Amino acid sequence: MDREQELLKNYQDVHNALCGACQEAGRPSQEVTLLAVTKYAQDNDVLFLLKSGLIRHVGESRVQQAEKRWTSPDFSRYNTVKHLIGHLQRNKAAKAAQLFDFIDSLDDFETAQLLSKHAPVGKVLRVLVQVKLTQRATQSGLPLAQARQLVRRLKELPSLQVCGYMGIAPQAASESELRKLFKEVKQAFDEDFATAKERYLSLGMSEDFVVAVEEGSSLPRIGSKLFATHLEGL
Repeated sequence: MDREQELLKNYQDVHNALCGACQEAGRPSQEVTLLAVTKYAQDNDVLFLLKSGLIRHVGESRVQQAEKRWTSPDFSRYNTVKHLIGHLQRNKAAKAAQLFDFIDSLDDFETAQLLSKHAPVGKVLRVLVQVKLTQRATQSGLPLAQARQLVRRLKELPSLQVCGYMGIAPQAASESELRKLFKEVKQAFDEDFATAKERYLSLGMSEDFVVAVEEGSSLPRIGSKLFATHLEGL
């Protein structure tokens, strides 16, 4: 199996799993958008999936690295929707507002003010507030109650459109623990964005996206499952 065949198989496996999760939950698969996490992927792999028309929403975690990739001639020719999924430092907010379509990891009002200030004229920058679902000190995000307060404040800012929540589940959590966490965020999301014209709930990564989609995620972030290399014989 050559690399392009491998990537096509990876994509089909992910697509089938997403459709199966939607069917299990009794929801249409059109409600779910695949966010391809490209931050660690090889350029040629990303370009192949773009050229094949299989991915459009892409996720990066570092502003400088993303700028180098997505402003290059090979990548800028594609009509992508670029998401920042890593923690945004305030000194990178101006550049992020120029480069990205979505900031999925917003967790403080001061950074939001900078994004609003530096967004290009006429551009609406979509943002998700990151909910902290783990006890790790290094994990970004806000406890759910504080995240909901931030959502209300963000509606005051011009040039920003707050569209939902993003959360990263604890590693090695049990399925029952995952479902409990995801349900809590989904309930808040349904209450806070019931009338939103555009709304996204970004829960689930390569290891837990099936459970996340079953619990209501509409923007799962999938990287390793898409770009994995399968060694023959293993």
